[in-house]
Amino acid sequence: MLQSDDLVGIGMAAHQMRLQKNDPRIATYQIDRNINYTNFCTEYCSFCAFYRPLGAKDGYILPFETIYAKIDEMLQLGGTGVLLQGGLHPDLQIGYYENLLRSLKARYPQVHLHCFSAPEILCIAEVSELPIRDTIQRLKDAGLQSIPGGGAEILDDEIRGKIARLKCTSDDWVEVHRTAHSLGLRTTATMMFGCGETLQHRVNHLERVRQLQEETGGFTAFIPWTFQPQNTALGGRKWDEATSVEYLKNLAISRLFLTNFLNVQSSWVTQGLKVCQMGLRFGGNDVGSVMLEENVVRAAGVNNCTTEEELRRIIRDAGFKPAQRDTLYRTYFLN
Repeated sequence: MLQSDDLVGIGMAAHQMRLQKNDPRIATYQIDRNINYTNFCTEYCSFCAFYRPLGAKDGYILPFETIYAKIDEMLQLGGTGVLLQGGLHPDLQIGYYENLLRSLKARYPQVHLHCFSAPEILCIAEVSELPIRDTIQRLKDAGLQSIPGGGAEILDDEIRGKIARLKCTSDDWVEVHRTAHSLGLRTTATMMFGCGETLQHRVNHLERVRQLQEETGGFTAFIPWTFQPQNTALGGRKWDEATSVEYLKNLAISRLFLTNFLNVQSSWVTQGLKVCQMGLRFGGNDVGSVMLEENVVRAAGVNNCTTEEELRRIIRDAGFKPAQRDTLYRTYFLN
């Protein structure tokens, strides 16, 4: 299918699968906020324009009060959760993260804390000299409620060695999510493609997440997007950026292949609203979040933005009823 030119046929098949897996009347969205608590990072991934090396003048660690102010603003706009994520900081031990989570949960008990990608958790464990399981358990005890799928990129070490040689291996990423699932935490699975991988690498990635979902059932959703090359070291090389057609084909194939996933998300952040809307007919049942703040993709030169009403409009115009959901994909508001 990845080699096929039959985009429409693949899309139609994926849409039929989506109608079987999800309520055929609705498509969902969320209101939350990405908060990047630090941009200091030691991994130097070639596809990232957001990170800053230690000591950089424009590097930062956000004060807790600044994080509180961002959440206050989100709540005023009807938000229900935060995605807290940052660079890998070698001086922040687990006590910092426990204090942050406890303070957020005490101050905002109604806000869902969807925090810390697998590479961050691995970094916290290493810096704190703790096993992965103990690290995740302590974070959960402090208020962590689910884990985002960031850091997956392509789950094949051949391509990871080329684009992010200091980052965790594919086995490491899988082990963090397996452990989180065993401790009762739900997580998401992501995929960043168009970064120099082959079609076989993409298949390997899909197979890894499919296998883990078969084992644990702990993933809430699969979220693919395309590499954004501007302002990145990787994008400075000769590069063929993934097209919208390629995105829609991969989205549809993800829906067809990942039969043990309930939700597949169509992305407006990297693709824009029109392609995101088309994705609702190519296997997607969710358009992601209004995302009141997004810094990582924006640093790569992508400035797409939206509002709740725009997301509701593209859902309606695609033939569905918009339904607001929470981080765990529980629908609670429909009109």
